Amino acid sequence: MKKLFVVLSACFLVLNLLAQTPVDNFVHYPFLKNANISLLIREAGKGKVIGRYNADKSIVPASTLKLVTTASALELLCPDFRFQTKLEISGNITHEHILKGNLIIKGGGDPTLGSEFLGDKNFLDQWVLAIKQAGIDKIEGKIIADASIYNEEGVSPFWTWEDMGNYYAPSIFGISYLDNTFRLFLRSGSAGTTPVIIRTAPDLPDMVIENHLKSSTISFDSAYFYGMPNSNLRRLYGEIPASRAEFVVKGDIPNPVLLLAKQFSQKLSQNGITVSNPPVSEFSTPFDGRVIYTHFSPPLKDIIRQTNEKSNNHYAECLFRYLGVREGIPVTGRGGVKTIRNFWKSKGLPVNQLFMYDGSGLSPMNAVSAEFFTELLDYMYSKSAFSNDFFNSLPIAGKTGTLVSFLSNTPLEGKVFAKSGSIERVKCYAGYVKNGGKTYIFAIMVNNAHGTSKAVAQKIEELLLSVFK
Repeated sequence: MKKLFVVLSACFLVLNLLAQTPVDNFVHYPFLKNANISLLIREAGKGKVIGRYNADKSIVPASTLKLVTTASALELLCPDFRFQTKLEISGNITHEHILKGNLIIKGGGDPTLGSEFLGDKNFLDQWVLAIKQAGIDKIEGKIIADASIYNEEGVSPFWTWEDMGNYYAPSIFGISYLDNTFRLFLRSGSAGTTPVIIRTAPDLPDMVIENHLKSSTISFDSAYFYGMPNSNLRRLYGEIPASRAEFVVKGDIPNPVLLLAKQFSQKLSQNGITVSNPPVSEFSTPFDGRVIYTHFSPPLKDIIRQTNEKSNNHYAECLFRYLGVREGIPVTGRGGVKTIRNFWKSKGLPVNQLFMYDGSGLSPMNAVSAEFFTELLDYMYSKSAFSNDFFNSLPIAGKTGTLVSFLSNTPLEGKVFAKSGSIERVKCYAGYVKNGGKTYIFAIMVNNAHGTSKAVAQKIEELLLSVFK
């Protein structure tokens, strides 16, 4: 009898192990079993559920939140929408070609002016030509960069202090310029010494950098800035590799609005058009004049592709805030969250599972469920008129963007189209899988795992490979 009991127990154990699904194995893996996980995998078009775990639980999404921002922008603005920046004049132009008034740069929220990633790098030449064609040889006034479409807040109040001042958390104003990012060129000596500051690009003569940086035996960049918008003080900490003739770190331009006005004034001067007074930036009081030129951004579909493929925080935050402006909502650090929630609620999505505090996913206060993500992804795939533009904006596993290393050299390379998300103690992926002639939708979100970010990513890879054999 005892032997029979042992045999039956062993059989039960084997059957139980055989019954374990890939999702069961994933959520009970030692360094994941105490983590917060929200997970859902299913066929597109409200099809069969392949696996789920806490699917309606909202947890921190990191950059996968950009899926919500970009999908919302596409639906509400359309793929061919273009931001507008206008050159306006107040006052009159005399017969002597003198503008008796101000030249106004009217910001429209365009994230691409002078951007490294999109748009015309020489757009200021076009602006100078527009001034000449308007018959202006001299401006007896000043250049006013009017960024009042947004407020002066700059950064989200829901970002952490350690992020502010760094290039990946740039200030968001009604006028963006050069991705609101500067480069600091350094020369490092032996380990333990303080690197020497060589220059910045662009030139920022008013910025003060407190240099607490150290040279080190490390082979990577661990430098970071502390600084607030509209403050010219930046504190630099961390380490960079020793004995480098030139090493570059990036930071947030304190006032990109004023920088654009200054560089435009210099460009005019170089082309023989003088400006009587120093340029200024304005964030609260709108200035109005007669439009003499309108600058258009690249189409929204290109901006969204850059946002998702490269996980561009700056672009995402500009889209987020502009959606609030579109609805006539006073724009603060919460941007267009009301607009976004109202739209997806009208489409039947579970917005009670969406807690949105920025557009990029940088804030640790954001929370979204796997169910909300899969509902949104399914809508964009099955119902949206702009399905192709959204799908084509996503990185491809093992091929492009932020997924270039994910699932590379596996059977799923080139078959997963998704957005990743990573901040401290957060690793998430959400998107589509094309496999066996079918399209699947997934969201796999992990918070507070005991393993490293790399280890969590590897377990997510293993899960997807187990599900889609």
